[in-house]
Amino acid sequence: MPPRSAPTARQQRLGAELRKLRERAGMSAPQAAAQLGTNRTGISNIEAGRFGVSAERVRSLARIYACADQRYVDALAAMAEERGKGWWEEYRGKVSVWSLDLAELEHHATGLRSVQIMHVPGLLQTEDYAKAVFSTAVPSPDPVELRRRLSYRMRRRDVLDRDNPPACTFLIHECAMRMEFGGSKVARGQLEYLLEVSERENVTIRAIPFSVGGFPNAGMSTKYAFGPVPQLDTVHLDVAGGNALLDAETHLANYRAILERTEEISLAPEGTRDLVRSIARQL
Repeated sequence: MPPRSAPTARQQRLGAELRKLRERAGMSAPQAAAQLGTNRTGISNIEAGRFGVSAERVRSLARIYACADQRYVDALAAMAEERGKGWWEEYRGKVSVWSLDLAELEHHATGLRSVQIMHVPGLLQTEDYAKAVFSTAVPSPDPVELRRRLSYRMRRRDVLDRDNPPACTFLIHECAMRMEFGGSKVARGQLEYLLEVSERENVTIRAIPFSVGGFPNAGMSTKYAFGPVPQLDTVHLDVAGGNALLDAETHLANYRAILERTEEISLAPEGTRDLVRSIARQL
């Protein structure tokens, strides 16, 4: 396969998982290359995501590395078979690379769980609310860039409407519900949309009220994307100037614990709807 000029985060993830398999087997890159019938550079390129890899080759590597977890191997082979480009590729070069990585992550997730502190989650934002949030950026986006960002944000929401959508749990701090981005009318419309979308079977919205006080990782918005097997879960963190994607086993375990603890202290869905209605009436 020809080399990729810029592998996506998902392509890099597949390569990283193959590297983990090799390292767990205690094999060096030259040893793996000899058994696969290639050279060390070939293994390095596969593990860096610079070259595509077929599902058949993934299974061959799994046999070489004596991986007995068939569900994990099947999931990696399925990743290798992903050849079609997602809708987000239409925006490559027009929005940031981290925005593309996020849409790709959401598209392939079997489930999503997130904590938002200052903003309503992007997947639940109305167009007016998103426009108000984008308009706070420094420097301010010009009209063309603003329309592009809005278009992209609205396209991301489609993941909730597709056939077999991911099961999503959104934990939203009361602070985000009370922030009046765009003024009271826009904020009220956003809250009304939260009430509407909270009735969907695949969406659970739970508020983190001010009254709970502190909770783990309170200063950062976090998204946990579930893969087809636990080894392929991913944590997405909003950081200054972009995002961070974490997939080390320790990170995954820690953030699962953080999100479980946060969900425990959150209001139940019906209590959340009562809070949202109360805030909306005050606007």
